[in-house]
Amino acid sequence: MAVIKANSEDVKLLARLMRAEAEGEGEQGMLMVGNVGVNRILGGCLDFRGIRNMRDMVFQSPGGYEATQKGYFYQGAREREIRLARRVINGERIWPASNALWFFRPAGDCPATWYNQQNTGRFKAHCFFAPTAEDCPDVY
Repeated sequence: MAVIKANSEDVKLLARLMRAEAEGEGEQGMLMVGNVGVNRILGGCLDFRGIRNMRDMVFQSPGGYEATQKGYFYQGAREREIRLARRVINGERIWPASNALWFFRPAGDCPATWYNQQNTGRFKAHCFFAPTAEDCPDVY
C-alpha cells in the first residue's frame, strides 16, 4: 500500500532522482534518497510545507536537489531504479534515512546538525538529518 499518491510518471521521476543523487552508493543508498523524498512529501513541515506531490518535491526551489540541474538526471528511468522507487513509495524505510528530510555529501565528517536538524547517521558518502517528531510528526 502506497504511503504517498504516485502515478507511473511520479515513480519514474523519483527513480531518476534516486539514481542521479546516489547511484554510486548502490541500491541501499538510492533507497535512502528515496526515503528523504517521500518524507518531504509526507511531512508538510519545516522547509517542505506545501510539498504534496512528487513533482513539487523533486523540483522544489530553493531547497531542492542539485541533481535536477545536471543532464544525468534527465536520462530515462531504468527498470532497476523504478523497482526501488516503488519500494519507498510503498513505505520501505532504510535507517539512517527512515525519518530524514535532508542529506548531503560533506568533504569530511558529518556535522552534528544541519539546518538545525540532528544527524541520524552516515551511509557511504552521504550524511542524513532528521527533524524531531515534535517538529515534523508525519515523518515518524
